[in-house]
Amino acid sequence: MSTAMAPDLTSKQQQILRYLRENAATKTYFKSRLIGKELGMTAKEVGSNITAIQNGDYDVDIEKWGYSSSTTWKVNI
Repeated sequence: MSTAMAPDLTSKQQQILRYLRENAATKTYFKSRLIGKELGMTAKEVGSNITAIQNGDYDVDIEKWGYSSSTTWKVNI
């Protein structure tokens, strides 16, 4: 899919995708609670919405990585 907008995603999912695209160049691992803190969401909201991005055809590769004190996601662009 295009690296621009992802019209089939909800606004929360688009926010998460944009956040990951902007930060994956300098980071590889992201915790749901820290993404949520940055975006004004709960860790649960991030976790339930990130799966749509993970299962979609986007320019990010997302893998569930760990569960210590919040789910950790490994992200590659």
